[in-house]
Amino acid sequence: MSIVTVQLGQCGNQIGFEVFDALLSDSHSSQGLCSMRENEAYQASCKERFFSEEENGGDLMEHLVPHPEFKMLSVRNIPHMSENSLAYTTFTWAGLLKHLRQMLISNAKMEEGIDRHVWPPLSGLPPLSKMSLNKDLHFNTSIANLVILRGKDVQSADVEGFKDPALYTSWLKPVNAFNVWKTQRAFSKYEKSAVLVSNSQFLVKPLDMIVGKAWNMFASKAYIHQYTKFGIEEEDFLDSFTSLEQVVASYCNL
Repeated sequence: MSIVTVQLGQCGNQIGFEVFDALLSDSHSSQGLCSMRENEAYQASCKERFFSEEENGGDLMEHLVPHPEFKMLSVRNIPHMSENSLAYTTFTWAGLLKHLRQMLISNAKMEEGIDRHVWPPLSGLPPLSKMSLNKDLHFNTSIANLVILRGKDVQSADVEGFKDPALYTSWLKPVNAFNVWKTQRAFSKYEKSAVLVSNSQFLVKPLDMIVGKAWNMFASKAYIHQYTKFGIEEEDFLDSFTSLEQVVASYCNL
């Protein structure tokens, strides 16, 4: 299995490193904050909930990538605060999951960027219009989501808000689009923490902007000679632009 992440800025790099370091250590380490038996059970739960292993030994992300045309994943993790503030802060699962759900809906990268004015369509009403790249406020439609909960009293956490059909595309039922993974093992120094791995429209605007800038550079022949001297033809650039534009169009039409 391969995972591609897009991290913006130094903070994004640090958060991305911590999240994936924790996931990898949870899946492969036989030592840590729990006994070997507990760790083996946790590893088995990880494989059962997150991966589907084929006969040839390969791992398939069956929950998050149900369609080969939609492979863009984002990771959001809360809470974020300095160690000095942890002693004076109390977390509840209801509060964390409420913030995480709104981060998903409004496509916020961190809690500070949550837009409370963005809501999913109400039940019984027609769906929102297709995504406009020029519209600032837009509901972030999901294909599939995985919520990973870590910490104290994790079994009491209510994730029903992530099973709302309004959050997902119409061609996939929430029962097939949402999965939750729980463990009492804490992440870093947080008593309770939540991670959202989402296949949604989160990268539409950044990717469209990147493609637009690349087109402008290609049209002005900027740096093209650096590639052609190694055998890369201009048709290769055009094929790449076409592929990326198809990704943007597919996610826009969810």
